[in-house]
Formats: sequence, C-alpha cells, structure tokens
Amino acid sequence: MRPKERRDGGQKDLFRARLDQIVDMSHPLPKLAATIDWDFLEQRFGAAYADVPGRPPLPTRLMAGLAILKHMHDLSDEALCDRWIENPYFQLFCGEEFFQHKLTFDRSSLTRWRQRMGEQKLAALVQESLSVATRTGAAKPSDFSKIIVDTTVQEKAVAFPTDAKLMHRARERLVRLAKKHGVALRQSYERIGKHALIAHQRYAHAKQFKRANKALRKLRTFLGRVERDIARRIKGDEGLRDVFRRPCRWRCNSPHLWHLKIPQFS
Repeated sequence: MRPKERRDGGQKDLFRARLDQIVDMSHPLPKLAATIDWDFLEQRFGAAYADVPGRPPLPTRLMAGLAILKHMHDLSDEALCDRWIENPYFQLFCGEEFFQHKLTFDRSSLTRWRQRMGEQKLAALVQESLSVATRTGAAKPSDFSKIIVDTTVQEKAVAFPTDAKLMHRARERLVRLAKKHGVALRQSYERIGKHALIAHQRYAHAKQFKRANKALRKLRTFLGRVERDIARRIKGDEGLRDVFRRPCRWRCNSPHLWHLKIPQFS
C-alpha cells in the first residue's frame, strides 16, 4: 500500500495553535520546506511501494524530511528522534500542522525506510537539493559541470614484513596450495611452525637475539622442508609445476626472504 500523504488543509484547532503561527516563518527551515518540491519526492519514493492491502506506510514528507534533517545536522537516529520531539521547526519541516508531544513514528522506521528505498531512490534527495540550490540562487547550473574530489591517502593495513612472518606465511601458503591440489605432504609443520613464530617474536621483544635467531632458523628449516617435499611429489607433472612456482624468492647468497607474492599486489 502506498503512503497516505499529508496535505495542509489549513484547519484550526480550538485548543491548539498551528505550528506556522508559533514559529518564525523567516527561519531557514520553514523557508527550505516551502522551496522543496515534496510532490516530486512523493512520486519517486512512492514507486517503491506496491498497491496491496496492508497497513499504510508513513508519509513520504515525514520520512524524507527526517532524512534531510539527519544529514543537515549530522545526527544519529536516536538524537534525531530526541530533537524532533522538542523542536517545532523540525516538526513543521516534516509536515506537521500541530505540535506533537510524542513521536508519530518509531526509530526503527528510519532504518526500514532507508533499506526499502535503496541507494538509487535516495539519490532523489540529492537531485532535489541541487534543484533547490539552483532555484534559490545559491548555486548556478554551471557549478555542477565539474566535480572536485578531495581524497585522503590511507596506508594499507599490512604488517611489517619481518623474515619470521614472511617465512611463516610462505609455508602456510604452500601447505594450503598442496591441500587444494591434492598433494599429500610428509608434514605441514602447522603447529610447531606457529609456536616457533611466537617464540621468535617473544625473544626478539626481550632482546634475546641468540634465542630469536634459533627460532628463525627453525622457521627457515620448516619452509625449506615443505618446498623440497612438494618438489619431490610434483616431479614430472608440468601442470602442478606451474601452480607451485615458488611464491617466495631468496636474495642471492643471503638467508633473508626478500619477496613474498601477495595476490592484491602481484
């Protein structure tokens, strides 16, 4: 069922004053509410509903107005609901004729409305905001012919590539490839390899470098054993040789692992 839209009938109440008689109509929010083409938003957002029996949805002006206020003032859904109850300008902007002392909607309705509309439907709010800017003279159509995007460069969350970590990851990757392609290994060193890595990190942190180097040699030995075991088992199989091209490279005449292929960087 489509929303039952609100229409300002100008009716008066003997015991309550209308919001347009209480607030200052020269305030920016009443001016903005009078400028926005709410009929356009009702048509765009109303297309997301089907004409089937059921409880009618909340009015489009209420939900669209709440979405605009949320982004204008950078509020959470909870803070928006709190301010809507106590702010007559917010209520007038959302189409209320009389001041409401209780919420006429549930906070979860905001989330469900955004999910129902989706990104494409919500783009109508951006379209209408640009239209309002041109109608009020705040912007010119030529201002929208070019977009300047200010981006911030953020470092990728990649751990520092120490020898111990690279060797441990290289062994894990080789073991994973072997399991994937059905290559039975003599030993995977999964448990003792992890213990050796933890021992190396603890010894290095405690500046016990002799013990740290001993743990590092274990990691290098485990990696070499796995590589040699795979090489023996895929000997003569050209298909598997292409799969198991060495994912790690060693610097000439150096015990350091200086390159490990990472899928998103290779």
